[in-house]
Amino acid sequence: MNQYLAITSNGLENLLADELTQLGVTDAKPVQAGVRFTASNAQLYRCCLWSRLASRFVLILSEFYCNDDMDLYLSASAVNWSSYFSVDKRLIVDFNGTNREIRNSQYGAMKVKDAIVDSFTKKDLGRPEISKDQPDLRIHVRLHRDRAILGIDMVGRGLHQRGYRIQAGAAPLRETLACAIVSRSGWDKAQPLLDPMCGSGTLLIEAALMAANVAPGIQRPVWAFESLYDFEVETWAEIKAEASVQGRKGIKALGENSFFGIDNDRRVLQTAKDNAKRAGLEGVIQFSLGDAAKLEKPQGFTEGVVICNPPYGERLGTEPGLIALYTEFGAQLKSQFAGSQASIFSSSEELLSCLRMRADKQYKLSNGALPCHQKNYSITARVNPNGETLRHSEKEEVQIAPDFANRLKKNLSKIGKWAKREQLDCYRAYDADLPNYNVAIDLYLDHVVIQEYAPPKTIPEEVAKRRLTDIIRATIQVLGVDANKVVLKTREKQKGKRQYQKLSQDSEYLKVNEYGVQLLVNLQDYLDTGLFLDHKLTRRRLGQMAAGKDFLNLFAYTGSATVHAAAGGAKTTTTVDMSNTYLQWAQRNMELNGFTGDAHQFEQADCLQWLQHEDRTFDLIFIDPPTFSNSKRMEQTFDIQRDHLMLMENLKRLMREDAIVVFSNNKRLFKMDLDGLEQLGLKAENISSKTLPMDFARNKHIHNCWVITHRN
Repeated sequence: MNQYLAITSNGLENLLADELTQLGVTDAKPVQAGVRFTASNAQLYRCCLWSRLASRFVLILSEFYCNDDMDLYLSASAVNWSSYFSVDKRLIVDFNGTNREIRNSQYGAMKVKDAIVDSFTKKDLGRPEISKDQPDLRIHVRLHRDRAILGIDMVGRGLHQRGYRIQAGAAPLRETLACAIVSRSGWDKAQPLLDPMCGSGTLLIEAALMAANVAPGIQRPVWAFESLYDFEVETWAEIKAEASVQGRKGIKALGENSFFGIDNDRRVLQTAKDNAKRAGLEGVIQFSLGDAAKLEKPQGFTEGVVICNPPYGERLGTEPGLIALYTEFGAQLKSQFAGSQASIFSSSEELLSCLRMRADKQYKLSNGALPCHQKNYSITARVNPNGETLRHSEKEEVQIAPDFANRLKKNLSKIGKWAKREQLDCYRAYDADLPNYNVAIDLYLDHVVIQEYAPPKTIPEEVAKRRLTDIIRATIQVLGVDANKVVLKTREKQKGKRQYQKLSQDSEYLKVNEYGVQLLVNLQDYLDTGLFLDHKLTRRRLGQMAAGKDFLNLFAYTGSATVHAAAGGAKTTTTVDMSNTYLQWAQRNMELNGFTGDAHQFEQADCLQWLQHEDRTFDLIFIDPPTFSNSKRMEQTFDIQRDHLMLMENLKRLMREDAIVVFSNNKRLFKMDLDGLEQLGLKAENISSKTLPMDFARNKHIHNCWVITHRN
């Protein structure tokens, strides 16, 4: 009898211990991410072949205190390696863990490898070959603080590699985890099983193999224990032959209409079919194309279990459509599958809450390094006041976040009518009106951008996430918008160039109308969309002032002010920005409205440096500088409060006799140095209230705006 360690994922230790007990182990003891036990060779072979939950089985050769590399080398040297395998076996050392002295797993693996090689060469037995690609044996080392376990991996490549899955869909489940999910789903092998988001089919294939009593390792061609001296060929052949017979009988005995797989991706569905065929389950699982948000009960599915691993994304904010998917999926479960059970596996508690079902049981699991939840539900139908089951089309509309939803409806009624009169395709519908729902919601035609302001540190993270989920669900519900046209962004105080950092690679542009001009916006790629909505009245004013004028736009961003000036009849326009990306965007905006040619110039430059060296003069100037900038491409830092007089001094040189400068910034509590302006021979009129549109009426400090002219 030898000591073994069966390795599994965190959270599956007890499940694995029960499985090993059913396989004949009498002393299974759960430990961190594994199970310790003793077994004969025959018992070990059976466990390797039949375990659905273990990723490896390790023969424990030594356990020792390990404070440094010398302890590691001496302890590994004390093992009589040549009594376990011959020198012609190719080796690799898998080293897991570190401590204060051994801080690098590769270094730890090298010390163990040196000890093994030295133990052979000191006996004049030759030098074992180290092979990363095709090892015959893997040496396993697990180090935790000052304790180490050293042994031989009895399996080889991980047990989750069953042999049937050559291709997989996005973010596939490991086969071992899939078995754990099926085991904990409450599914009885006599019940039908449906996966409405089946992907490459792993959950269904593993469940069918369980139901047919097919050994999960039956297709594996090579096992590491076959390279050891004490390998019992006949014992292994007998165990394997018995499993083959059981598997063939089991697959034949599987009933029809028991396993159903649905996915909305035709290519991935074909992969699932191919995987099932390689697993020996061709025709056992019924695969079909379909949308989980419109899920209907398949023909032949009686009361059974709906099991799935729906997408959950790395960041909730990148996939608002997931909220709608979970919401619709939950509604379909209650409409179509009353009397059945559901078991849903996800990393997001917030998304699971969108199902609007109360879990009977829940388990914590890990998908790789990602903490996840599996929740089991008893599905009950929704009924109307007469006790009749509601069809999905008749389902009760439960209002989500009613305070927020009612405020959004009220705002839309008022602001939406105003925007239509003003010929505006885009406007702000909500701006942190309620303290518990701290977001801004902007509409761009039939698209919605939700900007989440960073919550205060006093708000627990789980509360903030739940509120954000409710906001997205309520917005979709109130607007009736396609969830795939909802974009979520998190807005924090930006530093330096972070406000211009690219967030996405989608590069999809949308044409919107603003007071008769067309402008391009990009809702996905950047924190800002290319159009500052609070400046719409300022841009209109510039257009009204521009007829016959030479117009200059500094810190021009995407040139929307230039387009309005050109549309208003400007004789020439000059657009200056440091970003070539935004200058090209500005050119596209101008071309979209038919403004091309030498009368319209675009210059890439640091605006502060450009101002100091430019000698042309202009009739109308718009300047909207940042509050603060320390860009590496600028020669100096810039602070609008500190430096605005310097800015005005340089602007004065470019102002013709009757020139007008429209100066704006978004620094709260900005104070214009009127005395300093007077000394420069300039005067200022504050027009902030006149440039504040209705959709920003609640936020009177969104920007401040001034008209600067010569005093005389």
